[in-house]
Amino acid sequence: MAKKSTAAPKASKPALQPADSPAVVALAPPAAGGTHAESPFIEVYGAREHNLKNVSVQIPRGKLVVFTGISGSGKSSLAFDTIYAEGQRRYMETFSAYARSFMGGLERPDVDKIEGLSPVISIEQKTTSRNPRSTVGTITEIYDFLRLFYARTAEAFSYATGAKMIRQSDEQIINYILRHYDEKKLVVLAPVVKGRKGHYRELFEQIRKLGFVRVRVDGELLELTPKMQVDRYKIHDIEIVIDKIQVRKEDRFRLSGSVQNALTHGKGTMLVLDPDTKKTQFFSRFLMDPTTGIAYDDPAPNTFSFNSPYGACPTCNGLGEVQEITEDSVMPDKKLSISRGGIAPLGEYRDIWIFQQLGLILKKHKASLSTALDKLPDELVQRLLYGMPEDEDADPKKSNYTEPFEGIIPFLRRQMESDSENIREWIQQYTQARECPECHGYRLKKESLHFKIDGKNIGELSVMDINELSRWFEGLEERLTERQNVIGRELLKELRKRIGFLLEVGLEYLNLHRSVRTLSGGESQRIRLATQIGTQLVGVLYIMDEPSIGLHQRDNERLIKALQHLRDIGNSVIVVEHDKDMIMNADHVLDIGPGAGIHGGHIVASGSPTEIFKSGSLTSQYLSGQKHIELRRQKRAGDGGQLVLKGATGHNLKNVTVKFPLGKLVAVTGVSGSGKSSLIHDTLYPILNQFFFNAKRDPLPYQAIEGLELIDKVIEVDQSPIGRTPRSNPATYTGVFTEIRSLFASLPEAKIRGYGPGRFSFNVKGGRCETCEGAGIRTIEMNFLPDVHVPCETCKGRRYNRETLEVRFKGKSITDILDMTVEKAVEYFENQPRILRKIQVLNEVGLGYLTLGQQATTLSGGEAQRVKLATELGKKDTGKTFYILDEPTTGLHFEDIRHLSDVLQKLVDKGNTVLIIEHNLDLIKVADHIIDLGPEGGGGGGTIVAQGTPEQVAKVKKGHTARFLAEELKVSKYADAKAS
Repeated sequence: MAKKSTAAPKASKPALQPADSPAVVALAPPAAGGTHAESPFIEVYGAREHNLKNVSVQIPRGKLVVFTGISGSGKSSLAFDTIYAEGQRRYMETFSAYARSFMGGLERPDVDKIEGLSPVISIEQKTTSRNPRSTVGTITEIYDFLRLFYARTAEAFSYATGAKMIRQSDEQIINYILRHYDEKKLVVLAPVVKGRKGHYRELFEQIRKLGFVRVRVDGELLELTPKMQVDRYKIHDIEIVIDKIQVRKEDRFRLSGSVQNALTHGKGTMLVLDPDTKKTQFFSRFLMDPTTGIAYDDPAPNTFSFNSPYGACPTCNGLGEVQEITEDSVMPDKKLSISRGGIAPLGEYRDIWIFQQLGLILKKHKASLSTALDKLPDELVQRLLYGMPEDEDADPKKSNYTEPFEGIIPFLRRQMESDSENIREWIQQYTQARECPECHGYRLKKESLHFKIDGKNIGELSVMDINELSRWFEGLEERLTERQNVIGRELLKELRKRIGFLLEVGLEYLNLHRSVRTLSGGESQRIRLATQIGTQLVGVLYIMDEPSIGLHQRDNERLIKALQHLRDIGNSVIVVEHDKDMIMNADHVLDIGPGAGIHGGHIVASGSPTEIFKSGSLTSQYLSGQKHIELRRQKRAGDGGQLVLKGATGHNLKNVTVKFPLGKLVAVTGVSGSGKSSLIHDTLYPILNQFFFNAKRDPLPYQAIEGLELIDKVIEVDQSPIGRTPRSNPATYTGVFTEIRSLFASLPEAKIRGYGPGRFSFNVKGGRCETCEGAGIRTIEMNFLPDVHVPCETCKGRRYNRETLEVRFKGKSITDILDMTVEKAVEYFENQPRILRKIQVLNEVGLGYLTLGQQATTLSGGEAQRVKLATELGKKDTGKTFYILDEPTTGLHFEDIRHLSDVLQKLVDKGNTVLIIEHNLDLIKVADHIIDLGPEGGGGGGTIVAQGTPEQVAKVKKGHTARFLAEELKVSKYADAKAS
């Protein structure tokens, strides 16, 4: 009951509303019993979804409301699984049953009732699309407006000569011929075949039936004869001879008829031939290069779409890159011989035809299958890879080798077109993505890239960062013609507005060409936020999941303003957030806790940020400074070694040389888009991964790297899911479930029954319940209604059959273990060191509230990352491991960041190097060494602004990190302050 009394009265205090607010006056009577739409609050009664403990709360509408609390306390359960889910369900119910059957159903959340609910839009962290064709430009629709702008106003240029394309009417063509060919004899031709193979017997017959007597084939004038044909394997140009005419002004009528006839048969194009000089001149009703006769179709918006066959580059099909089979991927280790697997696709020696064939070739060159590849002559290796024609190495006296040999790489290329999915997947491991040689990564065909506005084609605009693009649009009207201005006026307004929204949410460093797959969760969320601001909807409830992820403090200020703008135009905004600035700028804060998992699910404080300060909750203690993450005055000296990356130039990096000290906690910082991910994720990690694990992914360009011998492996811990199916869970991912199954199999009862570890797996037949195949639930399809998930009627949701569950350890079955929280499991397995070690680490990283069998699909990005971190920590390390973590504080409360900091410090204390890409000052300030990139994002970044200890970096006057870090250090305390 306490939680209800803390939530409702504080939310409804009149003092929180402006005294003269017309909204309060207008809404006061309905609050007692009026319509829901006019209620000043969203009222939630009895929410019990996941770990929520019958929560009832009033959330003010038309305000910026922050849900905060320790990770796993129930914030997302209230915001997304209760409020958003109910809003979606009500919206779906407005459709007919027939329409709902196509959309899939939504379950009713476990809540008594919700009143005052507006239409709900959720903007979550999950990346918007995994489709390689989705780009920043397409999902913001800026690229769609650009395509229309180019289709209607761009000028065309020839890709052959660079000359401006011209479009001529029939009248202009006739006047041109009369002016330039006066008194000359001309042959008027209509092109019907241009640069194509074939015998064209039927075409010649058709032309003869139309009454024409001559054609021009490959520059030669010929009489049409019955059964006439040309060489089908050669490329031909064929034109119909329409007329032979002497150009005179008085014969204009005849010339006019011939020109129109030629344009009709040539489908809009024609040419005239001067028999004396043998020179031809092209004419076209369409866009045409008068010199070469190249003609373009009239541009339409799909001419500039890389998702349409009319605009996509034919070489890469609009993807901007092609998959190439490279020599390095086919021969990853040249020290091996062919018989020992030197040619990776063939594997080790087997008694099959291909090895016999290669053996004959090598024998001819005085080598064998057991000769190491690096000992073979380069010329011979090239022949093995790319093939050799018949008889090239044939010896007439010996029948050593007379057949043609296709070559390994041409054979693999043929397999890329195979109809078999399995073969194509097999080939992919020997391919690497390369920039398309035809379109140079722009994704469009060459014709589309030769339409220009102010000297720029659409591809060049799409690779500009948003800042640069915004500047290009400034004053564009002065650089356009009057006609272009008239057509493009409204389009320019819309383009500038949408670009402005991206700038507003701090994404000026992105470009329209950037694939959505490469965006972080925070970036894709802010793009959706910018798109929503652009819709200018009012009366909507927006629910967001940590939009500050991946944002530097400087950019955070802009994000808060964007959310306040969304509120000010008449919407309600709920943000699930841990960021201190966001909490302090909220109109109303709900603090959920007090603990995580089963210890959470209550409203521990509710009200304005100042009221939260006085509540004494865990969040308020960190906000007010009562609790804090302490610094260490004495920084680690490291082991003296360093990893030196020289001359990194990928993306916006400006020939950066970085020294990473080993045996320290190193933080890489900088504003969003300053080059942190380019340097670490796209350059350093692929270099290390290739060196230690022969990984395929190539790093971005760099000159050299030194110090690889000082570390023995690299581990990257990112936020991708630990599994995409409900069958994945923390126990299976960390490997502790294997140990638990082995423990159960070693019990006397299991041995008597002859049960092995497989008996206790819910993924294989034997011990699992076969009715639900170990899932514990059954899905019942309801046709026109939402599918219903019910516990399996046979095992009652316990996943295993009765015989398996009869085997118990300390009174608990295998199902009871999966339903146990991590913190309980630590006590339960205290005498099982192999199991305890892995579970203990899960507890240490702050995941004590998770159950061992929690479905992977229900874990947040931060939780998934910590499960991975725990898995790595559970392994025995050598003390020379290089760990890379990308924003490990994502989704973490201040208290969880303290736990994480302790875990990382322990890792470094063992001699390992931990490198974190981070914006959170609580973690940055406890680092031993900081490398700050910047000073700005995009083109304004890519250089090292400062490096050293946090105290040294805070004194630097350049960049944005120093300013915020200096403020943080002023209020921070040192753990050894008393001693000093």
